[in-house]
Amino acid sequence: MGFAEFMGFEEEGVGSSGARDSFQWGGTIFALILLILNRTGRRSGMQSNFLVMYLFTSFPTVLFKILRGQFGYWVSFLAVSANLFFPQTFPVSRFLLFVVTPTWVANGLRDSIVGGIFCLILGVLVVITAIQGIGGFSDCFSNCECNCHCFAYCLSIGFIFFFTILYLCSETW
Repeated sequence: MGFAEFMGFEEEGVGSSGARDSFQWGGTIFALILLILNRTGRRSGMQSNFLVMYLFTSFPTVLFKILRGQFGYWVSFLAVSANLFFPQTFPVSRFLLFVVTPTWVANGLRDSIVGGIFCLILGVLVVITAIQGIGGFSDCFSNCECNCHCFAYCLSIGFIFFFTILYLCSETW
């Protein structure tokens, strides 16, 4: 009995799509929570970039197709226009990643196990940038205040790793 059967996912047919759907929706929700916490907290640009790359790889297929269609073209046009007048408020480059990335790159990252491995690496990089933002590993536990922000941040990172590892285990076993 493999890990996929143990977790309730079948090996063939719809099996991997259940793990893929939970990876896409769960990873997206918790990556968006981390982006919101990042904007309200330290405002780390590097961490935002890593989370947007994670979102690009794990975004649900239905929403991804909408963003890559005509709606995404209009939103990116409006974002570029807003960036011309308010460059500090509207960082356009992060949203344009969803629209202008070549199809073969997007499908290669999203439709294979490489995307899961890439998301796992991005999760590790998010943790590293969080520890560096606190002041290093030695100050990690002494400077972390146990407030709601810190708790939600740690919980979201844990769930990002959970959904990514669940997806990787169900695809490889």
